[in-house]
Amino acid sequence: MQNKYSKLFIASISLLAITASAQETVYPVLPQKGITAITHASVHVGNGTVLSDATILFEKGKITAVGNGIALPKGATEIDATGKEVYPGLILPNSSLGLREISSGVRGSNDFQEIGDNNSDIRSIVSYNTDSKIINVLRANGILLAQVSPAGDLIEGRSSVVQLDAWNYEDAEYKANTGMFINMPSLMVRRGGRGGFMRQPGGGSDPVKSAFEKIEIIKNYLTDAKAYCQEKIHTNNNLKLEAARALFEGQTKLYVRANEVKQMLIAIDLGKTFGINIVIVGGSESFQIAGLLAENKIPVILDQEHALPATEDDDIDQPYKTPAQLQKAGVLFALNDMSDNSKQRNLSFNAGTAATYGLSKEEALSAITLNAAKVLGIDNITGSIETGKDANIIISTGDILDMRGNQLTQAFIQGRMISLDNKQLQLYERYKHKYSIK
Repeated sequence: MQNKYSKLFIASISLLAITASAQETVYPVLPQKGITAITHASVHVGNGTVLSDATILFEKGKITAVGNGIALPKGATEIDATGKEVYPGLILPNSSLGLREISSGVRGSNDFQEIGDNNSDIRSIVSYNTDSKIINVLRANGILLAQVSPAGDLIEGRSSVVQLDAWNYEDAEYKANTGMFINMPSLMVRRGGRGGFMRQPGGGSDPVKSAFEKIEIIKNYLTDAKAYCQEKIHTNNNLKLEAARALFEGQTKLYVRANEVKQMLIAIDLGKTFGINIVIVGGSESFQIAGLLAENKIPVILDQEHALPATEDDDIDQPYKTPAQLQKAGVLFALNDMSDNSKQRNLSFNAGTAATYGLSKEEALSAITLNAAKVLGIDNITGSIETGKDANIIISTGDILDMRGNQLTQAFIQGRMISLDNKQLQLYERYKHKYSIK
């Protein structure tokens, strides 16, 4: 009979085998050489514009020309995109990609959360696993960039944006320390049980009182951090307080996980009180205060569109309608996919649903490309197919927002044509061969 140590050894070996075989024969690509030209393409720029029979030129990873009637430079590698659709690479604005591989059962594959109320000095990027099996599946669905964010009870830590073609986290880092994440406590007393809502964790007999105490912890941290960052000389260095410096300098944003109206109102107040840029993450009830969010220029990341309504009083299709309502109110928003079942790969199809419920297709596309880039503060280098930006481009045989049309033929990250092979495709081909299916 195996003892606990032999079982642990076997489990460890199994985990190593999973990690070692994650990418199989898919390797990161070398930097772009020469000039690449995509010709005769239907180009969806990402800002609402569509160019017919257009040409895109890119060199050294940067787009050098976009438009009609562009002459091909001598020696350029031409990709004929006749009859195909060309889009900016999709951006996943909030994820645990590379931090959380198997949600339950294999603890060693997860490194996304630290204990304690204040982990402001934590940087999620150092735990990012470039050998995750999920990464290549996302690439095949057009997702080329992702913000990886930590999780936690209260002050969760700092996020970074990664590009999905790298040997290690240093290579993957597209923009470091894009923001700090906090988990706003719920101010609603909710019943437990199936069909109900979980009571505020740690709430005891008065969960609302506990929530206000936790909110005070956030406010006290920001107060102390602001005072610390205003001091010119420190007797002792404090890494947790120093982590907020970029917030007060306007270089990064405070991402507040909040779905309830009350949570979002407190987030708006934090922004005004401390003079920092706020982004709402979740935003299930954001449609109720869309005007207020627009007035205060608070962007929203809608975490999960394919979901049930937040409350009993909401329309059954409210999550599908929320993007159009935010668009109409003038709120900058991005769409996301946080489903444990889809592992973020259905991002473009969430946008397709939003296009069915009030957005135009180009507005829906912007919500997963240029809008997402604006929210993350990287719109100066990516998010649309424009001269001077990184050549993060995908080519599909059909509509990227439709499951039937989303069939990628090529994808480029900073001008590098990456492999679209992945574990699921390999299994598909394996069993086609086994059963002699053509």
